[in-house]
Amino acid sequence: MRLAFVNGEMLTPDGFVTGRALLVEDAHILDVAAHDDPRIPAATRVDLQGRLLLPGFIDTQVNGGGGVLFNDSPAVAGVRAIGAAHSRFGTTGFLPTLISDDLETLERAIRAVDHAIAAAVPGVLGIHIEGPFVSTARRGVHDPSHIRKPDVDVVALLSTLERGVKLMTLAPEVTTPELLARLAAAGVVLAAGHTDATYAQIEIARRHGLRGFTHLFNAMSQLTAREPGAVGAALSDEDSYCGLIVDGKHVDPTVLKLALKAKRHDRFMLVTDAMSPVGTDVRTFSLQGRTIRVEDSYCIDENGTLAGTALDMSRAVRNAITLLGVSREEAVRMASEYPADFLGLSASHGRLARGCRADLVVANDSLRVTETWIGGARVYGG
Repeated sequence: MRLAFVNGEMLTPDGFVTGRALLVEDAHILDVAAHDDPRIPAATRVDLQGRLLLPGFIDTQVNGGGGVLFNDSPAVAGVRAIGAAHSRFGTTGFLPTLISDDLETLERAIRAVDHAIAAAVPGVLGIHIEGPFVSTARRGVHDPSHIRKPDVDVVALLSTLERGVKLMTLAPEVTTPELLARLAAAGVVLAAGHTDATYAQIEIARRHGLRGFTHLFNAMSQLTAREPGAVGAALSDEDSYCGLIVDGKHVDPTVLKLALKAKRHDRFMLVTDAMSPVGTDVRTFSLQGRTIRVEDSYCIDENGTLAGTALDMSRAVRNAITLLGVSREEAVRMASEYPADFLGLSASHGRLARGCRADLVVANDSLRVTETWIGGARVYGG
C-alpha cells in the first residue's frame, strides 16, 4: 500500500520544508515529492492538517516503560510492552537496556531481543548491555554484586545475538585494549560509562574501538584542572558520540550548554535512561531489591542516588529546546538522525529520505506527539 503524507511541515535532511509530500510504500519511504506529484492521487492520503512530520525518535538507553523493567522481564513480552509505552512519545527505535545483572539474566535478555526482532516487535533495534564491566567507584545504582571483571563468558554471550545492534557500556580501565578490540571486531558498539578512567585510559580505549560515552557527566571521572578524565576525553574528541540526559536534574543545563559549545552538535544524542514508570502513573518501583521513587522526570533511590528517569523522548526534545537553547530542528536531529549514525543505521533510520524506513512522528507545534508510525504502520494516535 502506498501512503502520501500531505499538508504538513516536514523535517528533511535539508531542513524543515512545506508544500511537499512524503510518499511511503510498504515499510519504506519512496520519495519526498512535490505537492503536485502525479503519484499522490493514487496513494492513500494522510492529511497532516498543518502538523509537523518528523523522523522517528531513536533511544539508545531504555531500561523500561509501561510498568515493565527489562531486568525484571527479559522476555519478548517485556520488550513489546516497553516499546509500546515509548511509542506514545515518538520513539520508533530503541535498545532495551539491561543494567549489570547475573549471567542467566543477561543470556535471557539477549535471547529475548533476538526473538523480538525475529517476531517483528515494533521498534526494537537491538540491545544495550550496561555493565557488568563497570567501575565500582562509579557504579551509581548498579548492584555491586553483579559487577565483574571481563571474562570470556560474557563476551561469548554477546556474540549469540544474531539480529540487531549490540551496544555495550563499560569502564575501559577494568578491561584491556585486546578485549575492546575483540568486541569491536565482533560488531559491538562500545561506549564508556560508569567509569573512573583517566584521560589516557580513555584515549587508549578509543584507539581500540571505543565510539561513545553513556550519559555524559553522570557516573564518570570529571574534568579537572590536572586530569581531564572521561568528560575531558569525551569533549575533546571530535568523533565520539555522547548521550545526554536532559531532564534538568542529571546534569545542570548550563553544563550541557558548555558541552554543546565544545564540539560539533551531530555528536550529541538525546537519551532517556527511562525506567518502568514511563507511560504510567506509577511513582515508586523496585530495582534489584531497592525502592525507587519518581520525582518529576527523574528517579532516585532511598539514599537520594539517581536511578534513571521517567523521561520520554518527546519531553527530552522539548527540554533540549527550552533548557539548552538548541533549535527545533537540531533538537529533533539529536533524537533521530544522530543516534542512528552512532548505531551505524544512517542508511536506513533517522531521516525522512528516500529508501529509509518509514518510521515517522506527527507532532503539533509544541512538539507533543499526536501520531507514531513504525515501518509505515500507525502504532499510536489517529
